[in-house]
Amino acid sequence: MLLLPKQHPIHRQDYYYYFTSQSGHYQTDRNTLRNFINYLRADRGVSQRTIETYFAAMASFFGYLEYERYIEKNPVYEVRKRYLQKYKDNDDGQVRKLISVEEMAKLINLTMGVRDRAIISLLAKTGIRRNELIKLDVDDINWIEQSIRLKPTAKRTNRTIFFDDETALVLHRWIKSSEEARKKFKTKALFISNKGGRLNRNGVYLAVTRPAEKIGLHNPDSKRMEDHFSPHCCRHWFTTHLRRAGMPREFIQELRGDVRKEAIDIYDHIDKKELRESYLAHVPQLGI
Repeated sequence: MLLLPKQHPIHRQDYYYYFTSQSGHYQTDRNTLRNFINYLRADRGVSQRTIETYFAAMASFFGYLEYERYIEKNPVYEVRKRYLQKYKDNDDGQVRKLISVEEMAKLINLTMGVRDRAIISLLAKTGIRRNELIKLDVDDINWIEQSIRLKPTAKRTNRTIFFDDETALVLHRWIKSSEEARKKFKTKALFISNKGGRLNRNGVYLAVTRPAEKIGLHNPDSKRMEDHFSPHCCRHWFTTHLRRAGMPREFIQELRGDVRKEAIDIYDHIDKKELRESYLAHVPQLGI
């Protein structure tokens, strides 16, 4: 009988109920996992985020079983991708907030702090993830090519991103205003906290949500996803508005750094110069 560790985030009674038979032997398949999702929603009443946490932990657990050859294939990935994503994007109102180009311009231009204005601008204009932004150093910026070399992560393939003149302007302002603090605390971090250390995840979250709340784009008290404007909404905004502007899908995927699904694919044939020119031609201008 296969047991979860005591510290495992999935409730042990849930595991026993759905993943062991009456005889105590391990059993699972696509239908079992799908029923488990329904059980968590209907019987347990847990949130979507909690369900996603469950399945992330289960993917890791069953991945171990696959690696040790206890099972032939990890059944979690396919179910999680199909049924959880479908649930998130259906018509129940739980969709990620998308703001207009005009609203993004208003958000950035009404953000008082130069650091927070630079954070929102960079997130919106490049589509990078919060963790990628946190790890940035000043030396990662190539001002001549107006590009940034990201730190390697498991979620990203292409590590070179581009920025336009508007973003360059706000980044210059922030770096110049923070030079003394960076020297004082001996850090190369692009974005630093008020205490001098590298800005953390919560700091980035507050840098985006506080100004968004002031102009009515973020409601922290609402339980509906579309009432919240988080740092990841900037990535959603970046992707959607580039697509609406007519940028080729493969270029958008390259800029987003989406993980490649095949060993040899379209990404390997994208010219960096052509990609940069396409980016500058399609990225929305915000009057920063």
